[in-house]
Amino acid sequence: MKIALATGRGVFLVVLLLTGMAAVFCGPGTARAFHLPALNLGFTSFLDGAPPAGPGFYFTQYVQYITADKLNDQNGNALLPPAAGEDLDIWVSLTQLIYQSNQPLVFGGKWGLDVIVPYVSTDISYDMAGPFPQDNGAGFGDLLVGPFIQWDPIMGKHGPIFMHRIELQLIIPTGKYDSDREINPGSNFFSFDPYWAGTLFLTPKWTVSTRVHYLWNAKNDNPNRAFMGAEDIQAGQAIHLNFSSAYEIIPKMLHVGINGYYLKQITDTKVNGDSVSGTREQVLGLGPGAVFSFSQHTHLFFNAYFESQVENRPEGERFTLRFVHHF
Repeated sequence: MKIALATGRGVFLVVLLLTGMAAVFCGPGTARAFHLPALNLGFTSFLDGAPPAGPGFYFTQYVQYITADKLNDQNGNALLPPAAGEDLDIWVSLTQLIYQSNQPLVFGGKWGLDVIVPYVSTDISYDMAGPFPQDNGAGFGDLLVGPFIQWDPIMGKHGPIFMHRIELQLIIPTGKYDSDREINPGSNFFSFDPYWAGTLFLTPKWTVSTRVHYLWNAKNDNPNRAFMGAEDIQAGQAIHLNFSSAYEIIPKMLHVGINGYYLKQITDTKVNGDSVSGTREQVLGLGPGAVFSFSQHTHLFFNAYFESQVENRPEGERFTLRFVHHF
């Protein structure tokens, strides 16, 4: 059976601004900042409910380009004056190794392990001087380790009907971090970001998929300089999800469709244990995508996203290329 999908469970939409990038001083002693860690916003998309070729080892390589020329406040308005001319470019490389066993563990689900190593390069520039965020250059990001349970596809008369899994993702703070910089490859705090992913076959050729995460963050005991002497900061909890719909254009070879992501922070960020209002983040990204299958074992994904509904984050576009191979 052929399922033209890559299971890439990428975490790390490294808009690593979100590792604590301070934005602008809005008044005496007051700073606005983006606090969430880098997340999987748009790294995974079509046919996400199962790996493409069953149990075994998978290698996945992601490359994502992120560009933004607007930093938004809590109301979705520009945070910096037009003369600031901010220009942010981020390149993200994720190298992922996955092992799925053929041994049932929970209610028939088969256990597996997912490991992702990110490498990030950032470039932010301005047309004027000011107390603006500065980057920490290129370096390794935080390690992702995720044990998971994958269930076999539910089969129908004409092929698979539904497939799904759960994964308990751990974001371990091993990445490059400097408290004297606001934009870092690493977050300097631990995060727990479990998810459920599923794919439903509306017809043998038409599928819809989603991946729904819940994010919890530990404290950062060495916050960056934007927090002016704070002892610790704890980013708020959030819900984020990827969603997509694909249609098979060339049998066993080409799927095309639409893809998107949505992030909503559901609790305030805390500084020294106190909640800070106006810090919740939000973003919606939508765009086209495609997956080309060289064989059942090798796949290439392309996804584009254009953002709107952005609060307390940079607003821009993202473009993702993902290569998946099953050994």
